[in-house]
Amino acid sequence: MEISGLPVELWRLILSYLRLPDLGRCSLVCRTWYELILSLDNTRWRQLCLGCIECRHPNWPNQPHVEPQSWREAFKQHHVASKTWTKNAQDFESSNCFYLFRRKKDRRILCVGQGCEFDTLRAAVASAGAYDRIVLLPGVYEEQSEIILKVPVEIVGRGKLGDVALLVSIDQHCPTTRLCNVVFMPAWFTPIIYKTTSGHIQFDNCNFENGQLQIHAPGTCQVKFCTFNQSSVHLHSVALGVLENCEFTGSENASVTIEGVPSSERNWACKHLATLAKSHSVLLQASDAEPCNLPKSDGWGCPPARNVRTCKIVVGGDQSNLLSASKAQLVLEKAGEKEAEVNGNFYSEKEGEALVLETHSSDSELSTSSENEEDNRPTCKLSYQAHSLSHTLAHVVHSRLQTNGLATLQTDLELKTLQQELQRDKEAQSLASALQGCLIRKCLFRDGKGGVFVCSQGRAKLEGSVFRDLTYAVRCIQNSKIIILKNDIHHCKASGIFLRSAAGGLIADNNIHSNCEAGVDIRKGANPLILCNKIHSGLRSGIVVLGNGKGIIRSNQIYGNKEAGIYILYNGNPIVSGNHIFQGLAAGIAVNENGRGQIIENIIRENQWGGADIRRGGDPVLRNNLICCGYSDGVVVGEKGKGLIEGNTIYGNKGCGVWLMSSSLPHITNNQIGHNGIYGVAVFCRKDDANDYLANQGGNENFNDEGEAVSWENDLDSEDERLASRRPISVALVESNSINHNGAAGLYIKSSEALNIIANAIHANHDSGVAVFQSSQLTRIANNSISCNSLGGVLIETEARVELRGNGIYDNRSHGIASKGDGVITENDIIGNRGCGLRLLQTADMKITKNRIQSFWDYGIVMLDQSKGLVQENLIFQGRSKKTILQQVSNAEDCIVQNNKLLTFKKKSDFGWALENPPARPHIEGSTQGTSTVTSNQKATTMSTRIAARVDRGCHNNGSVFCTIL
Repeated sequence: MEISGLPVELWRLILSYLRLPDLGRCSLVCRTWYELILSLDNTRWRQLCLGCIECRHPNWPNQPHVEPQSWREAFKQHHVASKTWTKNAQDFESSNCFYLFRRKKDRRILCVGQGCEFDTLRAAVASAGAYDRIVLLPGVYEEQSEIILKVPVEIVGRGKLGDVALLVSIDQHCPTTRLCNVVFMPAWFTPIIYKTTSGHIQFDNCNFENGQLQIHAPGTCQVKFCTFNQSSVHLHSVALGVLENCEFTGSENASVTIEGVPSSERNWACKHLATLAKSHSVLLQASDAEPCNLPKSDGWGCPPARNVRTCKIVVGGDQSNLLSASKAQLVLEKAGEKEAEVNGNFYSEKEGEALVLETHSSDSELSTSSENEEDNRPTCKLSYQAHSLSHTLAHVVHSRLQTNGLATLQTDLELKTLQQELQRDKEAQSLASALQGCLIRKCLFRDGKGGVFVCSQGRAKLEGSVFRDLTYAVRCIQNSKIIILKNDIHHCKASGIFLRSAAGGLIADNNIHSNCEAGVDIRKGANPLILCNKIHSGLRSGIVVLGNGKGIIRSNQIYGNKEAGIYILYNGNPIVSGNHIFQGLAAGIAVNENGRGQIIENIIRENQWGGADIRRGGDPVLRNNLICCGYSDGVVVGEKGKGLIEGNTIYGNKGCGVWLMSSSLPHITNNQIGHNGIYGVAVFCRKDDANDYLANQGGNENFNDEGEAVSWENDLDSEDERLASRRPISVALVESNSINHNGAAGLYIKSSEALNIIANAIHANHDSGVAVFQSSQLTRIANNSISCNSLGGVLIETEARVELRGNGIYDNRSHGIASKGDGVITENDIIGNRGCGLRLLQTADMKITKNRIQSFWDYGIVMLDQSKGLVQENLIFQGRSKKTILQQVSNAEDCIVQNNKLLTFKKKSDFGWALENPPARPHIEGSTQGTSTVTSNQKATTMSTRIAARVDRGCHNNGSVFCTIL
């Protein structure tokens, strides 16, 4: 019959009455008929799929409201899967030699129930032949002893699910069996409902109540569309078992337990199950996630209750949008242009001739004009642009304007998708494609104690499942391996995923949120690979690594957790790279109690406490991270904190860029620390209450699992190996950083311990460049460039001990150095500051030797009050004509001024001064260090061009915003 004879709608109505075999025959007529049969997807195929007693909605139990892409395909997949049990390679009755000649045996149907041939299941099983079907009529069937299945049979309940109930214990001794549409309850004599030790068992659309399903190697299982109410599945060394579209509720222990190494002895069903599993893998489905953007309203948690400060992070965007990111960005660009103009136009007016005067005392007679002299007097300004850190200042000035090389850095910091991670990491790719032990796919675990428990070198793979309202979702211990892909894990009473005792595996592309403890808990040598997850809205930390736990944590979004996004302690030593850690209610990353770790190339932003918080023996490597827009400090190194903090961009935080306690021992090098609300780097001696910190930061987490004592194993890695690539230090070291445009002093020191400040570029901060308010032990400030700060270059308060050596202190808007303390000032260039070059007052006691000093608007050196010390062998240049260049007001007897050279000039002279022999300071010895600094700072300054942030200025009187919160 021609299709064109009737309208298509009428054909569809006619065909909707056909049964499945008739539809199959019609589809074989021709291509037109085949396409017509396919067009029945939302009508007849949907009816057939939902009307089948052997299956449920294809997306049950997690998304029963979501229709599949094709009802016909879903029905086909279930039909093929339901026939797995019949694919036994061996013929039960005849030899393989004669399979070509055997005749197909008709399957018998044996009915059990009132008025049928058999009254009990036991009687029907005893009479059944191979592959016969036993149909149970509605009713309750109870057996008083164990039933042993010796031949392959199919047991099916008639009617709706729940009409047939079996109170039995079945032990399978045959190669294969299938049970369908039955409610199982345990018999009175054992909790074990079903057990097999060698064959394959298939369950479709069954309910299990208060019992256990046990599978022992080399047995296998395939369980689909089943409900387990206060029931559990135990797999012992099983090579491969599949649990698909099942629901587990109300478990008193783990719902699924997998233990033992997968057996090398495999039964006939393994290859069929493997083919079935791989054809439906979640890795074949395109991810629709948007990993780089945080949705305004999160489906798994409440949206932020506050207005978030502007912090635009451009990832892989068009460079043309970079310069117009925000009004704040334009303001910063204009400021940069102004600084470039100021720094690039130093000149020499050749209108004076130098006079070299040898003196052993103050030369007050040289001052013949008042301090209110007009600014149009001739001057001779010294150029200092060629010093060793000039390249760093150039990057500071132009960093917000440059775009060259930005695309590469944007690509490096972009949050990678799971497919990208698998392409670049062969180990992860191998783990993701592995299939051993138990495959759990599209299942629901809810309202019970545990979800999946893997132990004793077991293997398991979880795909597309939901774990909610449990005590824990997944536990993996004792050298076991687990693969967790694309699951939702939330509202657990403890940790979502727990790994310990050398457990490992892959945790990728999951949504882990709203758990009462950590989202992922790693301890005791566990070493998982954690990729591309969303870990958020937890009531504790996002990820906890402790007790020699390790792991690779990469390309995750970790946000909105009540405590640290990642918390490392007790010798935890993970590699944390390429993550976005943001909007946490505490620190972004906290390293405590001898925790370690490598924290590399992460974006850490908008956290309430420090972006990175290191305390109590914490000793991480914090390298090449972007730490920005925090509501407190960028990096906090608290009591006894250590670590290498290198190559980071610390930008736009409301508190300090880096906050240190004087009892800490960090190495802070090659960082870009700019545009922070208070100090660039602050060092305090006041001890904050560490106990309060721990109570809020995660100290009350249940680290003593299952009642074990707090006795962490000693670190297995040798100390020498751990520090082989790190330069040993005995004093806290701040070196080779660019500290610029911060809201208060670039570097603020109130310390009780020694401190070394070496080779930094401290530029354009809104207070002094360096402010030393307390330093009971020597603070060494050497080879730094301190320039263009809103107040003085260096401020030294009473009772502070400071050594200033080899610094270039240029163009600050107040005094170059103002000191009330003690120490040594030697071999510095103090040029072009708007106040005095060097000002001693009150009880200052300084040894001032071999410096080169010039001030345009004030005295070169001023000694006031009771200041004392030795001023010797300095070279002092006159800034303006008829201006005093050295003034001694102090009457102290031990104030000695001798052997200084005072250079003045005559009008109409062609002589020009220059900083020569040596050239302008600072001098950085060794080209290797200079090259390293250039490379790191280029990367760091380029990174800072990607941010537009509103930075609120303000200065707390007593240190860190973090401490103010406490």
